Amino acid sequence: MRRAKVTFQDRFVGYLYDKDDHFEFAYDESYLVSGGFPISVTLPLQKEPFVSKILHPFFDGLIVEGWLLQAAEKNWKIDHNDRMSLLLLVGKDAAGAVSVTEDKGNE
Repeated sequence: MRRAKVTFQDRFVGYLYDKDDHFEFAYDESYLVSGGFPISVTLPLQKEPFVSKILHPFFDGLIVEGWLLQAAEKNWKIDHNDRMSLLLLVGKDAAGAVSVTEDKGNE
Protein backbone atom coordinates (compact mmCIF):
# COMPACT_ATOMS: atom_id res chain seq x y z
CA MET A 1 0.00 0.00 0.00
CA ARG A 2 1.21 3.50 -0.83
CA ARG A 3 -0.12 6.72 0.60
CA ALA A 4 0.07 10.23 -0.80
CA LYS A 5 -0.65 13.56 0.86
CA VAL A 6 -3.06 15.79 -1.00
CA THR A 7 -2.89 19.55 -0.54
CA PHE A 8 -5.08 22.35 -1.86
CA GLN A 9 -3.42 25.77 -2.04
CA ASP A 10 -0.68 24.44 0.27
CA ARG A 11 -3.26 23.32 2.84
CA PHE A 12 -3.40 19.62 3.83
CA VAL A 13 -6.65 18.10 2.57
CA GLY A 14 -6.36 14.34 3.01
CA TYR A 15 -4.76 11.13 1.82
CA LEU A 16 -4.87 9.15 -1.40
CA TYR A 17 -4.19 5.43 -0.94
CA ASP A 18 -3.07 2.92 -3.54
CA LYS A 19 -4.14 -0.39 -2.05
CA ASP A 20 -3.77 -3.86 -3.57
CA ASP A 21 -6.96 -3.86 -5.61
CA HIS A 22 -8.34 -0.32 -5.36
CA PHE A 23 -7.68 3.35 -4.67
CA GLU A 24 -9.11 5.40 -1.83
CA PHE A 25 -9.22 9.12 -1.24
CA ALA A 26 -10.32 10.43 2.15
CA TYR A 27 -10.57 13.99 3.38
CA ASP A 28 -8.82 14.65 6.65
CA GLU A 29 -11.29 15.23 9.47
CA SER A 30 -9.68 18.52 10.50
CA TYR A 31 -10.08 19.79 6.91
CA LEU A 32 -13.76 18.85 6.95
CA VAL A 33 -14.35 20.53 10.32
CA SER A 34 -12.56 23.71 9.27
CA GLY A 35 -14.97 24.27 6.39
CA GLY A 36 -12.56 23.55 3.55
CA PHE A 37 -13.62 23.42 -0.08
CA PRO A 38 -13.98 20.21 -2.09
CA ILE A 39 -11.00 19.68 -4.39
CA SER A 40 -13.35 18.57 -7.17
CA VAL A 41 -17.08 18.41 -7.86
CA THR A 42 -16.57 14.67 -8.23
CA LEU A 43 -15.07 14.51 -4.71
CA PRO A 44 -17.53 16.43 -2.53
CA LEU A 45 -16.79 16.92 1.16
CA GLN A 46 -17.70 13.82 3.14
CA LYS A 47 -16.32 11.68 5.93
CA GLU A 48 -16.50 8.42 4.02
CA PRO A 49 -13.60 7.60 1.70
CA PHE A 50 -14.05 7.56 -2.07
CA VAL A 51 -13.21 4.06 -3.29
CA SER A 52 -12.47 3.18 -6.90
CA LYS A 53 -10.97 0.24 -8.81
CA ILE A 54 -9.11 2.78 -10.98
CA LEU A 55 -7.33 5.98 -10.00
CA HIS A 56 -10.04 8.60 -9.45
CA PRO A 57 -10.48 10.58 -12.68
CA PHE A 58 -9.71 13.86 -10.90
CA PHE A 59 -6.27 12.61 -9.84
CA ASP A 60 -5.68 10.86 -13.16
CA GLY A 61 -6.28 14.20 -14.84
CA LEU A 62 -3.28 15.67 -13.00
CA ILE A 63 -0.92 13.30 -14.83
CA VAL A 64 0.93 14.79 -17.79
CA GLU A 65 0.11 13.60 -21.32
CA GLY A 66 1.71 13.31 -24.73
CA TRP A 67 5.43 13.68 -25.21
CA LEU A 68 5.92 14.70 -21.58
CA LEU A 69 4.32 11.46 -20.41
CA GLN A 70 6.51 9.49 -22.83
CA ALA A 71 9.59 11.27 -21.48
CA ALA A 72 8.60 10.47 -17.89
CA GLU A 73 7.98 6.81 -18.74
CA LYS A 74 11.33 6.54 -20.53
CA ASN A 75 13.51 8.51 -18.10
CA TRP A 76 12.07 7.09 -14.87
CA LYS A 77 11.12 3.71 -16.35
CA ILE A 78 7.53 3.90 -15.16
CA ASP A 79 4.85 1.84 -16.89
CA HIS A 80 2.04 4.04 -18.25
CA ASN A 81 -0.44 1.75 -16.45
CA ASP A 82 1.16 2.55 -13.05
CA ARG A 83 -0.92 5.68 -12.58
CA MET A 84 -0.02 6.18 -8.92
CA SER A 85 3.71 6.24 -9.66
CA LEU A 86 3.15 8.70 -12.50
CA LEU A 87 0.98 10.88 -10.25
CA LEU A 88 3.61 10.87 -7.52
CA LEU A 89 6.27 11.79 -10.07
CA VAL A 90 4.45 14.88 -11.37
CA GLY A 91 1.88 15.57 -8.63
CA LYS A 92 3.95 18.02 -6.62
CA ASP A 93 4.15 20.39 -9.58
CA ALA A 94 0.75 19.66 -11.09
CA ALA A 95 -1.08 22.48 -12.82
CA GLY A 96 -3.66 24.05 -10.56
CA ALA A 97 -4.12 24.38 -6.83
CA VAL A 98 -3.94 20.67 -5.91
CA SER A 99 -0.63 18.91 -5.21
CA VAL A 100 -0.01 15.24 -4.52
CA THR A 101 3.19 14.07 -2.80
CA GLU A 102 4.27 10.70 -1.52
CA ASP A 103 3.84 10.22 2.21
CA LYS A 104 6.76 8.15 3.45
CA GLY A 105 5.04 7.53 6.79
CA ASN A 106 2.78 4.79 5.39
CA GLU A 107 0.50 3.03 7.80
